[in-house]
Amino acid sequence: MEYINDIHINEAIIHVLDNNGEEPLLNSFTLDLDEEIYKFLLKHMDKLLKDEELKYAFFNSGRNIVKEAAQEYLNGENDIVTVSKDIANQLFTLMNSNGNIPSCDLIVVSISTEHSPMLAILKMDYVKNYVHKIDFVEDNIGINIVSQTTGLPSSGQKIQKCAFIKPIREEDKFHLMVIDKQSKSKEKEEYGSNYFISNYLGCTLIDNERDMTKNLVKVTENWTRNNVKEDAYRAENIRTTIKKKLREDDIIDIEELSTDLFKEEPLAKENFIQFAEAHGLDKKVPIDKEWVEKKLKRIRLKIDKDIDLYINEEAYHDQDRFEIKRNGDGSINMIIKHVINYIEK
Repeated sequence: MEYINDIHINEAIIHVLDNNGEEPLLNSFTLDLDEEIYKFLLKHMDKLLKDEELKYAFFNSGRNIVKEAAQEYLNGENDIVTVSKDIANQLFTLMNSNGNIPSCDLIVVSISTEHSPMLAILKMDYVKNYVHKIDFVEDNIGINIVSQTTGLPSSGQKIQKCAFIKPIREEDKFHLMVIDKQSKSKEKEEYGSNYFISNYLGCTLIDNERDMTKNLVKVTENWTRNNVKEDAYRAENIRTTIKKKLREDDIIDIEELSTDLFKEEPLAKENFIQFAEAHGLDKKVPIDKEWVEKKLKRIRLKIDKDIDLYINEEAYHDQDRFEIKRNGDGSINMIIKHVINYIEK
């Protein structure tokens, strides 16, 4: 995964797209990037670029306004005001044809990173805020609370849809990074729910190393839950072996992993391989070491449905502090040792 840690904002512009209006309100001037606005945009983009739902994508072949406008800017052939108007107009056209697309402010940002320059597109759906309203009635003051329905997401709130577009080069593994979080409401499956990726950006998502590593962890855990229900010691051995492989191997071969897990169990080995294949795992899975480091730093155990245990990796493997003992009947004892202090939450 191409992680981005160094972001510098060059310039940015905002447009207003109200799906109740006949035309978008298109800005002719870039934003004044004072310290407060710069930090506001930077925090949003930093959070988006670290979001685990950030996906790689390729632009589809054929004419594509967003792709062409972004490349004009990134190749120095046009200015951000002009290209961002084309980008905003394209989204507003879709909004007019699909009333389910929420009104928004569209912010287009030029950034420099340690990997390449990028053009970011942030769809800032409105959030409802509340403010006080002061009225003067004769010599008296009346104060009420009123709602504002066009507030922008604060830096602590999540943006649902965005894209980070790179200059397109022949050797690239991907053209852009995308987040497209879908509504969890009943209207989720309505026509146009995938408009941002399919119709607006005109791109196709592809798996990156983080996606494949996450899927490997998910598939192996699901197999263990389904097939090793009454033998906690065996389940612990499987999970420990998988974590060890994630730490040590750059690429995990599913057949080799299955052999390591089930040396003398040919049926379990074959079942595991078939399960992995049926759930979309390739025969060889490249491992995202940065994601593994973050994932394995803290272990959460759900024990017999009514005990939750959070423990960091160092303590989990320190037998002076935590130990797992086999009882011989498929059950295990988890022993927390030498407790000096604890608090109740």
